[in-house]
Amino acid sequence: MVNALLNQSWIGRDMIVTSSPDIGLVGRSGLIVDETRETITLLENNREVILSKSSIEFNLGGSDATIVGMLMRQRSEDRIYRNYRSE
Repeated sequence: MVNALLNQSWIGRDMIVTSSPDIGLVGRSGLIVDETRETITLLENNREVILSKSSIEFNLGGSDATIVGMLMRQRSEDRIYRNYRSE
């Protein structure tokens, strides 16, 4: 299930931040409108919010699988075609 999420485009999916060293980011949610190598841009309450991948863990689209942003620091077009090992 996690591999399926990692190998898909995240743009247009709902996201919720589940963990971060900055407690102000925990619980933030919205629609992903852009993704770069280092950041994810959310549309939250009609405002664009840019979050650093290196400082968050998040869930996509109501999934139970938590994605560690630090491990996803690559361009989306590279991430989609990459093979990830199951742990």
